[in-house]
Amino acid sequence: MESIGRHLLRDAAYGRLRGAIVDGTLAPGTALRPDDLAARLGLSRAPIRDAIARLTSEGLVETKPQSYTRVTEVVAKDVEDAAAVLGAMHDLAVRHVAATIGGDLVAAMREANARFAAAVAEGDVEGALDADDEVHAIPLAAYGNAAASGTVDRYTSLVRRAERLLFTSPQAGRSVRLHDDLISALAAHDVARATAVNAEIWSHLHPLTEGRS
Repeated sequence: MESIGRHLLRDAAYGRLRGAIVDGTLAPGTALRPDDLAARLGLSRAPIRDAIARLTSEGLVETKPQSYTRVTEVVAKDVEDAAAVLGAMHDLAVRHVAATIGGDLVAAMREANARFAAAVAEGDVEGALDADDEVHAIPLAAYGNAAASGTVDRYTSLVRRAERLLFTSPQAGRSVRLHDDLISALAAHDVARATAVNAEIWSHLHPLTEGRS
């Protein structure tokens, strides 16, 4: 059985590397050298290797034996594929909760979207990402499907780099409006409208990655 200490170190290495890739600190194409990363993070090579393996399985790192280990580029097809999976999981959640969602959860979504809109207006990308996550997390949590939540966690990183482009572009205002439309549909218990808006939300990342093949 694995010790708790080793498990925590592995998770810490994964979280730090994943965060650095997603926020652009480790840019696409950056070479990842376990010795260098271990020294920078104050960890041994073992948790770094485990983290790199996990990030490779998630599509954020690519490795060619005896050649390179590096951060992947933002590839339109990969973003589209991940967004389709995320959209499907959120569709399940929206379909499940739309008819019965309570006013307290609708109010929480509105408050999160207000913070999202303010962050977008201020150019606060981190704040926008956090608030966007909260908007979508509320119906997902209400759905209570662990498999759906786990799948969302698994594929969020692949779209996060594209979302950074989105939330610093003129299209960010559209995201605010789509959130409003989704929340209004849920408040009205309009299942068909809520699922249609959800599909639109998860289909509009591709234009931001055009030319990234």
